[in-house]
Amino acid sequence: MGDFLNLLFGWDSLLVGTIIPFLFVLTVVVFVHEMGHYLVGRWCGIGVQAFSIGFGPELIGFNDRRGTRWKLSAIPLGGYVKFVGDMSATSAPDAAEMAKLTPQEREVAFHTQPIWKRALTVFAGPAFNFMLTIAVFAVMFGVYGRYVSEPMVAEVRAGSPAEAAGFQPGDRFVTVDGHTIETFADVQRIVSGRAGDTLVFVVLRDGKEITLTAVPETVEQQDALGNTIKVGVIGVVNDEAMGQPRVVEYSPLQAVGEAVQETGHIIARTGQFMQRFVMGREDRCQLGGPVRIAEMSGKAASLGFEWVVQLVALLSVGIGFLNLLPIPPLDGGHLLFYGVEAVIRRPVSERVMEEVYRAGLLMVLVFMGFVFWNDIFGC
Repeated sequence: MGDFLNLLFGWDSLLVGTIIPFLFVLTVVVFVHEMGHYLVGRWCGIGVQAFSIGFGPELIGFNDRRGTRWKLSAIPLGGYVKFVGDMSATSAPDAAEMAKLTPQEREVAFHTQPIWKRALTVFAGPAFNFMLTIAVFAVMFGVYGRYVSEPMVAEVRAGSPAEAAGFQPGDRFVTVDGHTIETFADVQRIVSGRAGDTLVFVVLRDGKEITLTAVPETVEQQDALGNTIKVGVIGVVNDEAMGQPRVVEYSPLQAVGEAVQETGHIIARTGQFMQRFVMGREDRCQLGGPVRIAEMSGKAASLGFEWVVQLVALLSVGIGFLNLLPIPPLDGGHLLFYGVEAVIRRPVSERVMEEVYRAGLLMVLVFMGFVFWNDIFGC
């Protein structure tokens, strides 16, 4: 009996070691996203019918004094805010439902609001995800500082793209692909996502700037959570003697600035990856869904709470980015419709909107099926 209970509830069990960390990570990210919609929607005077963590049948819930139903639903893989006048949790308009609203309800219905209020409310979800990531990084940089090293070449590996390009020990990176380099991590950040691309490097050698060209090659590495990832490298090594590693400490204001910059880098790398993926230049195995996130949550929990918080930050910025893709029923799809409405000075016809929503929903479902396939059957 003791072994059975330990299997279910022990620290290494599926429940405690994986499912609970996964639900914590996902719930925090979803709650922050939906709270962005809710808070900005309320600030714009829009009525809210429901705020749900999860989909499907309600497990528990309550009504607040404004009439909003706050609930926890059975399928914990997302959430939604349903505004007055919405047909569904995706905030799709419904003429029949709008016709049933009282004059008082029409005043606070989502789809009767000016474009700027609707757009701001929709954008607030991803924006809050980005702000969560910034907040996490700011606290971590403020508390722990940041480990950095000088962008120096200590060794050039034989047979590597760097050797072919003419790199030499003692070179100091100045720019990579036009981006100014301050630390060796800056070089790794740019090169890692550009396997197969021709990059221009400017290095300082004997007091003179020299331009070199190299094409990063793909190698497999393990990240801190044990995941096998494919990254681009050129084959240069930085060591303690040349890099002079140190921890940089930041004031609270500096920590926020560094956090904003780091979040921007992650958004840029995510966009770059998606672009390369669509072009067939990235490995499909790099994409994962709920199963992989659950595995990562368990591994992060085994390393400590600070690792779980970092995972929350990374997942949050990823969710924010994906939601801004211009595909209905994602937030970016709504923003696309509002942009068209602003240009033509009238709402998009319900028929067109319905067809586009169906096509967008099909794309989202195909993508979800794709990542589930990767999760379950591997590569």
